Parts: sequence; structure tokens; C-alpha cells
Amino acid sequence: MTTTLPQRHESDAANAKVNNFALKLANVNGTGSASANSLLMQAIFRMGIPVSGKNLFPSNIQGLPTWYEIRVNKSGYTARALDYDLMVAMNSQTYAEDIAEVTPGGYLLYDSSWPLEPGLLREDVTFLGVPLAKMCLENFSSSRERVLMKNVAYAGSLVALLDLDLDVIATLLTESYSRNEKLLASNQKALRLGYDYAIENFTCPLEFHVAPMDATSHSILIDGNTASALGCLYAGATVAGWYPITPATALMDNFTALCAKYRREPVDSAVPGAPDSFQNNYLILQAEDEIAAIGMVLGASWSGARSFTSTSGPGISLMSELLGLAYYTEIPAVIFDVQRTGPSTGMPTRTQQADILLCAYASHGDTKHILLFPANPHECFEFAVTSFDLAEHYQTPVFVLSDLDIGMNDWVVPELTWDDDFVPDRGRVLDDRDLSEIAEFFRYANADADFVTARTVPGSAEKGAYFIRGSGHDKFGKYTEVPAEYQEVVDRLKKKHAAAAHSVPAPVEIRRPGATVGIITLGSCDLAVREAVEALADRGIVADYLRVRGFPFVPSVREFVESHQHCFVVEQNRDAQLRSLIALETEVDINRMHPVLHYGGFPLSAVQVVTAVTAVTEKLEVRS
Repeated sequence: MTTTLPQRHESDAANAKVNNFALKLANVNGTGSASANSLLMQAIFRMGIPVSGKNLFPSNIQGLPTWYEIRVNKSGYTARALDYDLMVAMNSQTYAEDIAEVTPGGYLLYDSSWPLEPGLLREDVTFLGVPLAKMCLENFSSSRERVLMKNVAYAGSLVALLDLDLDVIATLLTESYSRNEKLLASNQKALRLGYDYAIENFTCPLEFHVAPMDATSHSILIDGNTASALGCLYAGATVAGWYPITPATALMDNFTALCAKYRREPVDSAVPGAPDSFQNNYLILQAEDEIAAIGMVLGASWSGARSFTSTSGPGISLMSELLGLAYYTEIPAVIFDVQRTGPSTGMPTRTQQADILLCAYASHGDTKHILLFPANPHECFEFAVTSFDLAEHYQTPVFVLSDLDIGMNDWVVPELTWDDDFVPDRGRVLDDRDLSEIAEFFRYANADADFVTARTVPGSAEKGAYFIRGSGHDKFGKYTEVPAEYQEVVDRLKKKHAAAAHSVPAPVEIRRPGATVGIITLGSCDLAVREAVEALADRGIVADYLRVRGFPFVPSVREFVESHQHCFVVEQNRDAQLRSLIALETEVDINRMHPVLHYGGFPLSAVQVVTAVTAVTEKLEVRS
């Protein structure tokens, strides 16, 4: 059956939709749709067009609904969209929900092998029926292949409807399946089935479609977990202790693969004529739980290795006591927290930023930790390197707070660069020569300008030996319960933490002439908030922008709040944790900061920010 689409007219409105639209693909988890969906996003990227992909999937292995959202925007606004020009509805369980999300005048592609219930139809939506199941039944033999190729077939229809470059698609398929000729042939066949059907039955392309650009030539497509692992490799990390947890497992999987490729050294064979062998110049230990994992990291770091762990909120909870030990005994450690929705088990495959306070003050007693907040995979790579330098310079745990959206989704980011002259900051480590030049070594005495004392590593000269303890100790490293001696040590730790403010990544600040309000945010909220700032300006609300990238805070954070009568703090948690941390640590009036909170588990959208800010400004009658 041929579907007659609404007549397209060349106009400014139509042209505005070229490289400017959003589509959503609704599937059943476990049916193999991820490869087909990723194929579409990668093709758009390779056509030089700014794009984003958000995978919204359940925590079970198979059976529940899953969605993949693709936003195309020639201006680079690629935060999550809430209005969808095209819906691909492949899950009958969510038909009603999916159809309701199509923007008026939009399109819905569905499997017409079975008819839609009349009650689901909308007059303001064009329904594009493609007999996907029937096609695959007729063209493929095995049941599993029919299920998998159905996804590739709908991708083929989208290639036609959206005018994707067939050569780019062909290249991507060859790259993915060149080692399996049979699978490559099946994918090519399924893609062509869907493509040909769309060409023969629909007006192609739709009024919204893609057109080649050159906006991604110096960019890469990468997820945060891969970028973080790569950063650890370049930083010189050689030891990792970990326990699997969603959404952080892929970080360590990637680090393991990278080490297997780049951290192996040839060893001369001891047997004449025998081939040389290789030895691993790294150690990765999967522990029995997160408590053991952080213990392994601390032991390795104390011994002089650059060591880290990757986890999520539940893991941080378990590590808490040993993190206090590391803080008090001043052992370097790097912890990657790929945040997910809590509390407790929560929703393991949903994103959130609710570990801010947990990590800032992890452990009992008075503790404060260094936190880094990357906004995208590019910063995950950069901050991974920075975190090891900070940990060893300040001899303390350092947290890199990513989240599921950054960690598990592919992002378009600038190409990663590296300085081959990079020299790691190992901090104040005394070697045997240094020890020979001093009369006596005391582990917690003789602090420098950053309130950091010198340390030694096992294997140093006898003079450098010391007993490490988590109980009360004085600056000489000796046990004490004398109040003044105890306070002298913990007061220096507080000053050391404050001194780290000048070393953490500086905030990103954008001032605008005539601004009446300020907006503060962190992490993966960045793209949505930047887009919202532009949209607010169009409504007459001019806003300055500040993105926090590290804790402890530099003075400019307080200055930003105090320079605006009203500030909005945008974050993805229920309890306004960043807002609270700013108030606690800078002593600025918390009432100057209005919380904008998004914590349902899906990534933030600019629309949600604009709606929240506008509601408050209208009440306060704030306008530029």
C-alpha cells in the first residue's frame, strides 16, 4: 500500500528542519536493536552533522521496553529533546505512550505486518507502515535472524526517509561485519529491503532530513567510560581493584583491553632458541566486593603505584570507611563514580547526580575530598589524567564524578590530544638520596605551602620507614590521644584540602551584558543548560552561566552567586546537593540560589530548564 504524505513546500520553515530534528526508536530490550540504532547515529556523525544518542534501557536483561533517542541539530544543540518529529514504534506494549510523544505534524513508523488499533491513530500524525516482520519471514530462515534483521530493515527505511548517505552506511556495515561475510550479507540485504520499501511507497526524503555538513571533522564519537579508561592509561595507572557494577563496569573492561594491548613488555627467553615472551606491566584485580577493591587500591598506592577503582553510588557507600583511612593517613587514590539513580539499588540503568555530598564528605568524622565533575567524555579523558596528579600531589583520595549519561552514551566531542612532554606530578616522595640528606624522617611533619608533607614508599632506605595507622596520630606519625596533637594533624588536612582549590579544573564562566540572573550547573547538565540560556535570552531573560568543574571551590564561585540577585542551580538530584555544598563551603546565603532539580533518571533537556527558570522569574518579575 502506498502512503501519500503531506505535500512538501520549499520554504524557510522547511529548510529549518534540515539537520534539525529528533527521532525516537522504541524497542523491546534484548532484541538486538542497539546495533541498528547506533548505525544510524554513526552515519549522521560521519556526514559531518552534530548529533547525540541517548539509550534509555531497563536494568533487566530482556523483555522490558527500551528507547533510543537521536537528536540532530546543525547548531550543535544536542541535549536531550522532548518533542519527536519521528517515532519508530517497534514495541506493541508501548504503542500508546510512543504515539502520544510524537509532535503534531510528525510521523510514526511501525510494523504493518499487524494492523494498529484504530483507537491509537492520531489525525495530526502521519503513520508509515512497513511490513517488517513479513519481509524478514520471507527473506531469512532462522527465527533469531528474523528478529535481528527486522531492526536493520527499519534502519533501511530510515536511511531513505532521512536521506542518509548509502555509501556511509555501507562503510559502517563493512567495518562492523567484515570478518563475518554471512552476517555482513544479511545486514546488507535487510537494509536494502527496508530502504527499497520506503522509496517505493513513501515520498522520500521527509521534510526533515539530513544534508552533509563539515561540523564534525575535528571531532570523535566516544563514550565517557572509554574516554576515562584511556585517560587512566595515559596518566600512567598500572594497578586497578574493582567490583562489577552498572554503569561503571565498561570503564574497567576498556582499561583491561587497553592494558592488554599497550602495557605488555617483551622479555628475553631464558632458553636459547626459544621465542621471546611478554610480561604484563599492569595488575587488575576483580575483588570480592567494593570494600576489598578500595583496599587493594590503597595498598598499591601506598606502595607507589598509580592505582584506581571504578564504581557507582552503592560502591562508594561500601568504600566509605577505607576512604576515611586514606584521607587520614594521606594515601593517594583515584575513584571513578559513574553515578546512577539511588538510593539503595535504585534504578541501575538511569542517570543522576546524587552522589555529590556522599563523595565530598565520604566516611565518618571530619573528612573532605577532592571532586572533579566532567561534563562530557572529552573532559573524562582530561580529568582522569588530572585526578592522578591531584591524588599524588595532595596525597588524598580524588573522585571523578561522571554519570550514566556520560559514561554509557556516545557523545560527539573534540578530538583527544596529548602532550608527549607530559611529566606526571608524583608529589613529595623522598628517595634514598633525599633521606640521606635529612637527620630524621617524620611522615606528617614539615608541610609545604600546600600543607602537604613528604612521604616515602616501601623499599626506601630504613630511615624512611614509618608505621601507618588510622587511629589518632601526631605529626611525627606516633600514636596519640592528646587533643592538641590530634587537632594539629586534622587542621592541616583541612588546610590542605582548601589549598587544592587552585589546582582543580577552574569553573567555566560566561558573562552576558545585561544579565539579570545567574545559572550554575555541573557535569552532564552542561549542554541542556547552555541551550536553555539561549532560549531564555529569546524570552527576555538574560543569564550569566557558570559550570563548576571541581571541589573545593575557588573564590569565583562565591563571587558569581553574590554578583546576582537571583541564581539558579541546575542539577540532577532531589535534594539540591550542589546548592547545599556551595552554601556550606562558601558561606553564601543559600536563599540567593533557587534549585532547578531533575532526578527522574532520564537525561536533562533544555525545555525542562527553561520551564523551571521561567516559572520563578515570572513570579519574581525578573526581566532584562
